[in-house]
Amino acid sequence: MSGIHIVDLLVVFAYLAAIIYIGRRAKHSAASEEGYFLAGRKLGKLYQIFLNFGNATEPQGAVTTASFVYQRGASGAWYSFQTIFMNPYYWFMNVWFRRVRLTTMGDLFEDRFDSRWLARVYALFQIGVAVLLIGFGSFTAYTITASLVLKDEAAWTVSERAAVTGYQELRQLETQQSAGKLPDEARGRLETLRELKARGDIKSFISVLDPAWCRWTFYLSFMGVVAAYMALGGMTAAAFNEALQGVLIIIFSVMLIPTGLSTIGGWSALGAKVPPRMFELFGVSGGVQFTGLTILAITIPSLIQMNALSPNMNIFGSARDEMAARMGVVGLYGKRLMIILWTFSGLIAIALFQGDNRLTSPDTAWGMLSKRLLGPGLIGLMLAGVLAAVMSNLAAKSMAIASLFVKNFCRHLWPDLSEARGVGIARWTIVCVMLIGLLAATTMRNMESIVRYIITVNVPFGAAILLMFFWRRLTVQAVWVSLLLSATLNIAIPLSGEYVPGLRDRASLLAMAPDTEGKPVPVYFDTVVRLRPEDPTSPREGRGRLNMECYLLGRAGLPVARWTPNERLAAQYFWDGLFPFVVLILVSFVTRNRDQARVDFFYGKMKTPVGATPELDAAAMEETRRNPHRFAHTKLFGARSAWEFGKWDKVDTVGFLACCAVSGAIIALFWGLLRWAAL
Repeated sequence: MSGIHIVDLLVVFAYLAAIIYIGRRAKHSAASEEGYFLAGRKLGKLYQIFLNFGNATEPQGAVTTASFVYQRGASGAWYSFQTIFMNPYYWFMNVWFRRVRLTTMGDLFEDRFDSRWLARVYALFQIGVAVLLIGFGSFTAYTITASLVLKDEAAWTVSERAAVTGYQELRQLETQQSAGKLPDEARGRLETLRELKARGDIKSFISVLDPAWCRWTFYLSFMGVVAAYMALGGMTAAAFNEALQGVLIIIFSVMLIPTGLSTIGGWSALGAKVPPRMFELFGVSGGVQFTGLTILAITIPSLIQMNALSPNMNIFGSARDEMAARMGVVGLYGKRLMIILWTFSGLIAIALFQGDNRLTSPDTAWGMLSKRLLGPGLIGLMLAGVLAAVMSNLAAKSMAIASLFVKNFCRHLWPDLSEARGVGIARWTIVCVMLIGLLAATTMRNMESIVRYIITVNVPFGAAILLMFFWRRLTVQAVWVSLLLSATLNIAIPLSGEYVPGLRDRASLLAMAPDTEGKPVPVYFDTVVRLRPEDPTSPREGRGRLNMECYLLGRAGLPVARWTPNERLAAQYFWDGLFPFVVLILVSFVTRNRDQARVDFFYGKMKTPVGATPELDAAAMEETRRNPHRFAHTKLFGARSAWEFGKWDKVDTVGFLACCAVSGAIIALFWGLLRWAAL
């Protein structure tokens, strides 16, 4: 084995031991359900900052941003950086989830619609989403670790040597093609090698973790540590760990920049070795153009789905008061600054790994950078930081689905369930979901397709929750219809298309069209491959996500095959973001709310500020219960309006403007650094 030193392993083991110790120390504060799920609603501003920072630093953070930038240039950062436009929105959203005074996101549907079945469906759906995210986090951790622990060439098997040799041959042929010197008799071989690369049969390196038993050992160990400290300490352990992990995330985000610049010859060498188009924040690369239209299209579903994330109630509901909840925005801004650092790491990877040294998989860019630039001890510190970023996100997800299962399943079946028994079930739920997430991790292929799915998967529920906060005409029937249609058209069919005969091999769905660089790319599937890669006459089939949105638009008569990949991507995101609202509004106009008193109290509660102490808050809520319309005069469009938008006070206005100013400053900083680097 090469690429990792015993000192690195000791650093990683020390980190893992530390977080398990923290989990054990926090166990005494997690005896009750409120203590376990919400840290007793006692977390102040500092913990909220770290909690939001860790939760926002998702598995698609450093590793995936570097991967996207390595493929597309700086514009690839928009998959993550588009969240910069959402920070002013969080100034208000964080307060909503604190004011609702509930334990889980599923409780929202019971509280507003008196629908236990809707709460159960939400819980079941989010458990499935959590399994995906937990699997993705583990896949990310595995990908970077595998790229660090390489197998010595002398120990390669015959098939492993053939895989590396095939990759090297592919690079040589592509170089000849780019120079216009590819012999005609080599064109067939080039196509065959490209097919093998698309299938993952050829690669630029061999990892010690490639064998299935090594992969399973890694996943079991990784999942075991996360499950241990979360099952022991609950939300309090998560909050303490976010503080430790936040420091590690900052360290590993910074450490590659100076060593990378030194290796390539300094800051000025970056512009000389990286193509100018790679510095364009609104650039064209890899067939996708990140224009204002694309960024808007990605931002809309991202903002909508944020309202339905399962950890929202656990994170913002754990705040001591409303200002503590609002201060979580500071942690989110910390994540945006990290994205800038990760982008420059991706640009450094472009400078180091190009030509014959180009990486087989962009997903390994971060790991290969670390192996190339860092020495013993520092690799271990970096790996601990990456694991910290993944674990901090998985911790919030696992806590959310545990609370959902206990509150919205078990307590429905056993209303007299004791607090201690509920906490025990929650702990076992975390362990079980982690194990299922392990199975999901073993099926994942690449990061970009998963990130694109994560951006939209929660939109059906996000649209319902967002409209629930602001429109009293929204009905439970509308929510059911919207969920059914949106989940079928935007999630189920696109994800299952590659497994369904008649869809994956349907000629109309295998259409190809030129991208902005003239290269043929699939119109509806992520990739289209031959069943037999060596046979140019072999039948083809689609793989990856099926763009059902563009297919429906094409059936409606729109010329989607003539659109650019950018336009098809934008159309997909616009459809996913707006379609649920169309259904919700139309169905609500032809149905009615069943319990108007429940609706009145819900909106009265949402306008009642959280008290400085639990006693004061309880007194305020009792007054609202007696008179749910006592804050009707604060409604923006008048007391009789069905829209519940409130008038802003000084805190709302100053905070919103400050967030807008900071967001603008960070965008300007990002653009300025890229312009400077390109000189």
